[in-house]
This record gives sequence, C-alpha cells and structure tokens, in this order.
Amino acid sequence: MANKSNPGDNRTRSSVSIFIVVGLCCFFYILGAWQKSGFGKGDSIALEITKQTDCSVSPNLSFDTKHGGEAGAAIDESDSNPKVFDPCDADYTDYTPCQDQKRAMTFPRENMNYRERHCPPQEEKLHCLIPAPKGYVTPFPWPKSRDYVPFANAPYKSLTVEKAVQNWIQYEGNVFRFPGGGTQFPQGADKYIDQLASVIPIKNGTVRTALDTGCGVASWGAYLLKRNVIAMSFAPRDSHEAQVQFALERGVPAVIGVLGTIKVPYPSRAFDMAHCSRCLIPWGANDGMYMMEVDRVLRPGGYWVLSGPPINWKVNYKAWQRPMEELQEEQRKIEEVAKQLCWEKQSEKGEIAIWRKRVNADSCPGRGDSYSTCEARNPDDAWYKKMETCVTPYPEVNSPDEVAGGELKPFPERLNAVPPRISSGSVPGISVESYLEDNKLWKKHVKAYKKVNPILDTGRYRNILDMNAGLGSFAAAIESSKLWVMNVMPTIAEKDTLGVIFQRGLIGIYHDWCEAFSTYPRTYDLIHANGVFSLYKNKRHSFRDGPYFATRRSSHIPR
Repeated sequence: MANKSNPGDNRTRSSVSIFIVVGLCCFFYILGAWQKSGFGKGDSIALEITKQTDCSVSPNLSFDTKHGGEAGAAIDESDSNPKVFDPCDADYTDYTPCQDQKRAMTFPRENMNYRERHCPPQEEKLHCLIPAPKGYVTPFPWPKSRDYVPFANAPYKSLTVEKAVQNWIQYEGNVFRFPGGGTQFPQGADKYIDQLASVIPIKNGTVRTALDTGCGVASWGAYLLKRNVIAMSFAPRDSHEAQVQFALERGVPAVIGVLGTIKVPYPSRAFDMAHCSRCLIPWGANDGMYMMEVDRVLRPGGYWVLSGPPINWKVNYKAWQRPMEELQEEQRKIEEVAKQLCWEKQSEKGEIAIWRKRVNADSCPGRGDSYSTCEARNPDDAWYKKMETCVTPYPEVNSPDEVAGGELKPFPERLNAVPPRISSGSVPGISVESYLEDNKLWKKHVKAYKKVNPILDTGRYRNILDMNAGLGSFAAAIESSKLWVMNVMPTIAEKDTLGVIFQRGLIGIYHDWCEAFSTYPRTYDLIHANGVFSLYKNKRHSFRDGPYFATRRSSHIPR
C-alpha cells in the first residue's frame, strides 16, 4: 500500500525551492552588475595586494636605503609628507605633453618636424593627474583585446568612417572591433603575413624583432605576435586620431613617433625586419635619408618590406589615381638608394617588394659609393640627434661569410643566450659572467615578485613598462605570450645596453625621464622601476611627467 504524502512536507519543499530560485536570481544580478562595472577579479586582488604587500617574502631582495647619511644622523622629516596631486581638467584626458597638437602647429611642417617630439618648457609642465574618460573600464584580456576595445576607453569614431572599406576598425555597440585589416591588406593581416613568410623566414625564429613605420592601429604587429614576432610599431599623432592609442588599448606594442628630422630612438642593428605598408613616407626624398635611417637600425641580414605605392606602378597607377610618371620616378629613386645601400631585392610580387640587407661590408665593396659614411663614432647615439644623409658602417668581420656584429640564434634560444655585443666585449664593463649573473639574479627577483603579486603573469598585466631595463633580464625572466615589456634605456644611464636587449629578441627604446614618454595616458598595466630613482636623484629636472602619465588606474610599481 502506497504511503500518503504529508502536506506539511510539500509546503516545506516549495518554500525551499522558492528560496533557492530567489537566491540564484540575486546572485546572477550581482554578478552581472560586477562584470558591467569593469572591476574584475584581477583588480580586486591587485587592490588587496597593494594594501597588504609583505616585502619580507624573499631574502634575495634588498630594500635597504641606498642614499642614507651617516649612522645616527638626524633625519629631517619636514618634507616627509607625501605630495598630493589634484586631477587635471577633463580636457586633458588624452593629453600627450611632447606631442601636443596645439604646440605642434607652431613648428615647421618641412620633413614632418611639427609631428616630432616638442616638449613643454619647465614652467608650462602640468603637475596634475590625468583623468580617465567617462565610463573608462578595465581593458579586455589578451587575446580578446586584439579584436575588441571598449568604446569608452578611446571614444573616437573618425577612423571607422575614414577607413571603413579597409577593415581597420568598426564600431559595434559599446565596443570597437578590429577585423585585422589594413589599407594594404583589407582581407586581413594573416593572409598578408603569409605572403611575406613565403620570402622571409618568419616561422623558424630567425626573424623576431620588427619595426612597423606608420603602423595605423598596428594590426600587422598584432597578428605577428602569434608567430612569435614582436613589432615596435609607431605612428604620429595626426589627423588619424588615436591610432597608437588604439594599438596600446589592444595590447600591442606601439609609441607615438615619426620619421622626420631626428633619428628614431633605437640603437643600430636592432631589428630583424622593417616594414612600411602604405605608410606615406617619402622614401626617395632627401637623397634617401629615411632609407638610410632604416639601414642604421636594421641588423645585417635583415629584411625591409615596402607594400603599396609606388610598387608595381605600371599595373596600379590608375587605381591609385596618381600620375604614372610620378610613381615611376618615385620607385626609381627607391631602387637607386637600395642599390647604394647594397640591399638585395628578394621579391616583387603584386604590390609587395622585399629587400635584404647584406650580412657584411665585404659582400658589397661598393656600398655607399655615392654617399658619405656617417662620421659619428657611436651609431647607437640617437636621442635627439639629427638624421643624416650618410651610410652607417658595418662592424668589421674576419671572413666573407661572417655576420657583421655577430650572428644571432633563433628565438626563443636567443632570449637567454649570450648576445654577440656581450661576447665580443662591445659593452665596456659587462662581461659574459656578469651577464649570466644578472640573468640569474632577475629570475630570483621575478620569483619573489610573483609571491608578492600572484597574478603577475596570469594575463592581468598585458602592457608592462620597465623604466630602467639594464640588460633586459627582468623582461627575459617574465617573458610570456600573455604579456610584453617595453624596455626603456634612460639616456643618462652609465652603460647603454639597449643593443643587448634587442639581440635577446626583446624590444625597447631610448628615453629621458625628465620628459613625458611618447605614449597616451593609461597605456601600461604595470610599471617596473628598478634603480631609476637613484639614477635621477640629483638631476635638476623632475622625471615625474613620464611614469605616472602612462599608467592605467589599476597599475602599481614594484621597487
């Protein structure tokens, strides 16, 4: 005989069910509000770490005062209270001090001088905190950020109209979407890179560092990353509003820059490949000065890619709506300069031409016969140095097959291998032993950092800035596909080791922290400052314009 159900039990079950349903509804409502706020799990952990950091976790890190006076000396605490900076006016949300649009228009337009760095004098510098735009949210994590950027973070729609048919960028709801297209590759960067890879050894790690001149929103660099190639992309702050800002919001390395009258801030023989895709740079002008600057920063055996006008002008001049004679002369000049530089043309197919720089001077005895050799003793000296119409000499070699400056191992092996600049003794005061010891030391430091901040290499921090990079060992120790490091070589550093950093397959830039960095506000997730305060301790100018200007709101600075 079946048992009869108890009415009281049924009422209890119904009450429990209702309670569970209501509880779940509340939970998902709160979860949705939390996600919409843009304040994610990584942010809350980072905030808690900032509040409760315990610096005693590792005996390998020294936090002793480096500039203290004699033992027992009195300490003046009158200036010990931290200075509070007020927020800037909302009009300065995207202020870039050294590339300010109003100041730029007061400089000559010849050779893009007005688009170069023109920093404000000391009395005009702002000493306030740059505000975030209304509605700013934490950027999407990589790799989603490659394809999507929140509209509120860079609320500029002009490129969606100007480049609509070229698949640069599209506005969809409350986000921008980046389909991966470009002016020269509207069908996508992947297919375009496949074309390049049929000539250039991209797959095997031979090509690791690249320079993209006139990068747009840096889709070329964005899609190279999954092939283990890291590009330094640059473009001016001009009518194509916020293109570099979009690149950095996507999590792609980029700086504001231009080929103008001064050298680009990179050492000689830095890049395995240089690239221009309809970058509008007049390569044949000024007796080929811009190509000579590319030659300076291109390593022996490196590649230069030029796509778009004037390549294959005979077929394309009508589509480009430019006179045939003008395009013909433009390409003639480029070919002539390339020949004088002794670049070997590897391919010209469609609208893409690829040249390769010879591995040493012996392989091309007539190199630069029509141009003078650069007299500067140090070809790495580039900070605010005038660009010259001259050919940078190769380092000497002992045999016809030897790569000038030393042959690099494929990446990732080259990351921790001894760079040729070190093994050859080219950097005074840095031996092979000290290099290896520096590597070992920074592996310990990064391990300690991860104890303090467990989410350091989880993808929460994508864009990382090292203000005083040294030999690049911090970046090497933290290297991951989830992040990238901009290694800065302060121009006042005792030893210039930026060339070593590039030979490791990392990227970096020269900079003086007395000036603002060539970036937009809120473009770095984490800033690393080791020894930089000691470096600038007794300098006349303050370097506070640079680091705090570049950080996102949730960044912190290990020191």
